Amino acid sequence: MVSHGLPVRGVDVPIVKLLPRNEREISKTRRQRIEASIRAVGLIEPLLVYPHGDDYEILDGCLRYRILLDFGVENVPCLLADEREGFTANRMVNQLSPAQESRMLRNSLEELDESTIASALGMSGIAHRLHAGLLKKLHPTVTKAFEAAKITLRCTRELAHVKPERQAEILALMESCNDYSITFARGMILKTQVAKRAKTNGTKTPWTQADDQKNDLLKRLREAEQQQDFYSGLYRQYTTNLLKLVIYVRSLLANERVRAYLETHHGELVKVFEQIVSSTER
Repeated sequence: MVSHGLPVRGVDVPIVKLLPRNEREISKTRRQRIEASIRAVGLIEPLLVYPHGDDYEILDGCLRYRILLDFGVENVPCLLADEREGFTANRMVNQLSPAQESRMLRNSLEELDESTIASALGMSGIAHRLHAGLLKKLHPTVTKAFEAAKITLRCTRELAHVKPERQAEILALMESCNDYSITFARGMILKTQVAKRAKTNGTKTPWTQADDQKNDLLKRLREAEQQQDFYSGLYRQYTTNLLKLVIYVRSLLANERVRAYLETHHGELVKVFEQIVSSTER
């Protein structure tokens, strides 16, 4: 973290002269991590204090003060502020991005082993914070963009679903449109040909699931088209048969002898025939 703008100078202050201010509750896990860090590598971030008579008011670092007090530390490295601000130093720092944190950890590995760094951070390991597995899958230009915080960790993970050369193509499109959103990246990934997708070793990804959904939809559309063709065929056959029936019925009714016979022996049938002919003439 990098401080901005506040004039400070370093001074060692007896812990008995420190006065806590604006203490706040934090989780047990966070306290344990800070304790582990101080125990492993010492106090990395000095307390920020302001003179208060013969004592010093803690502007930032009350938790570190409590931990050092429990450790029995007598003198504490502090940054002496020239002004008593109404806010803490934590609000004047740039928080590390995931990419910056990963790069910082990799640089630390040049001097310290992984277990020491993990102990200082209060973790069982730091492999998941290094993003080593992810970085191996990335095109160099994508890695550079990630480490420069141009694209987010989530966006980078999405790009890893396609092959490196396709990643570079998508990144170039993002740069040309000045759109580094995850939505844009996902849209480009969805349009990516299967041949340019990264191997998943059978693992389902959102993009293979999207392909499955698309294939399922296409299958349903094909089935619907087949049903439509089937019913359309039935309808065409029905209308053809109906037309043939009408022609046949007309010919029967037009024949005087046949009509007279039907009226004598099958009167109801003649009425049906007449209804058929009448309905087709409307």
